[in-house]
Amino acid sequence: MSAQTGAASSAAGQQRSAGAPIPRPRLSGAASAKSGAATEAAPTDEPRTNGTRAADARALEARAVEARLAEARAAEARAEAARAGAARAGAASAHPANLAAHPRPAGAAPPLSVLLIEADDAGAESVRNLLAELGSEVAFRWARSLGEALPLLGHDTACVLLDLELPDSSGLEDIRALLRRAPHTAVLAVTGTVDVQLGAAAVAAGAQDFLVKQEMDGRLLTRAVRYAVERKRADESQRRLVEAELRGQENARLQRHLLPTPLLDGSGLTFQARYRPGRRRALLGGDFYDAVRTPDGTVHVVIGDVCGHGPDEAALGVALRIAWRTLVFAGLTGDALLSNLQRVLEHERRSEEIFATLCMLAIRPDADVAELHLAGHPAPLLLREQVAPVLLPFEEAGPALGLLADGHGHWPPAKVELGENWALMLYTDGLIEGRIGAGTRRLGQEGLIDMISDHHQQGGLRDARLIDTAMSEVEDLNGGALADDVAVLLLTKARTAPCDRASSGPSGRPGAA
Repeated sequence: MSAQTGAASSAAGQQRSAGAPIPRPRLSGAASAKSGAATEAAPTDEPRTNGTRAADARALEARAVEARLAEARAAEARAEAARAGAARAGAASAHPANLAAHPRPAGAAPPLSVLLIEADDAGAESVRNLLAELGSEVAFRWARSLGEALPLLGHDTACVLLDLELPDSSGLEDIRALLRRAPHTAVLAVTGTVDVQLGAAAVAAGAQDFLVKQEMDGRLLTRAVRYAVERKRADESQRRLVEAELRGQENARLQRHLLPTPLLDGSGLTFQARYRPGRRRALLGGDFYDAVRTPDGTVHVVIGDVCGHGPDEAALGVALRIAWRTLVFAGLTGDALLSNLQRVLEHERRSEEIFATLCMLAIRPDADVAELHLAGHPAPLLLREQVAPVLLPFEEAGPALGLLADGHGHWPPAKVELGENWALMLYTDGLIEGRIGAGTRRLGQEGLIDMISDHHQQGGLRDARLIDTAMSEVEDLNGGALADDVAVLLLTKARTAPCDRASSGPSGRPGAA
């Protein structure tokens, strides 16, 4: 029993001796009036027991609850009648292509946009009323034919209910036409025929489900719409995942060809390489490098950069690297090699605006002399013990490959004395184009020289640790990953270098950090 009822029963016991009326629970509105008229008792002088008074109070409470329930049911009936009237008025007055949507509270989540393709007015109104069970969760539109529906399709259309028995219907081809126009939209095929084979064929054509008009009710239809939308979203997520995996595999294959294993056995040189994609890591760049030793003992090294990002640029970089290695083993060097490489670029590039920069070194055996060719590329750094790093000569640099309209170019050699113990650092321009802080100042070659000098001369860093530290510091100065791809090579000759096998280490492979 409630506290109010107990209080009413106690008060009745106290006031009964004075002949006062028994208090009643307070009700609101019409229920209070009806309950008061029906249950209010006149004062009586007949003696009543405590049990009788408690029973009276319980009866009063029960009748009050019943009155409240009756009032609630009446209010619900009135609201339902109002909604039905509004629905009929909307169906009669709205344009067939855009029936009025249910009102949506401010700040509520966007409703599901459902488009019905149905030629029959009564059928369209029936579907609209069935979907009304979702309330404001559905924005309903109606078209009488596929041709009328196609312009209404948009990125916000979540589900299409397609009648396969339209007067101008092409059957399952209508489903395919819808999906060609809106591939991310869920489609529910609707028909008046109970045909299991037709339903299976509709799903095979791309529909999420198959519904029979005679079997539809509000619960079935709303559930089918919800499930169709979620299944379509799951299918789209799976499709994007597969596409990303395939794109990643393709990028990995291209990257392996861009950044190969060097062929330096017997050179006595240590080889280290690093490659890091820029912020646009979804688009593989065209940075490439290679290093080989020919039968005469000469070590040939190349590093290059195709302008732009994407699979076309990466594929062009692969073609140039393979062509370079082929030409080197065929015995071509210097101008002859670069002229042939330029012809490869001109035939393989997708547009005349594409060009490539390149740095090429040929190091003679036991002569400590190198021949340098630059084609629009930054000059390498020469590192020696107890001496500050220096840029190799760049005054004789020729144009980038593919840059001249006439297709001709000249790339004169520069002779470089290396000395007994040395290291050569080759890099793409992404390394020196990083910013310093939030301003517009860039690192540049002078900044790179100072940085490498600090780490090499003062810090004593060598080989992989040197280029790893330098690349990390460049990224730190830039405030994060560099915008462009970066490739860095470090070729070293020292007394401790092995005399029978080049060393690239585990970090010499593509993508090493």
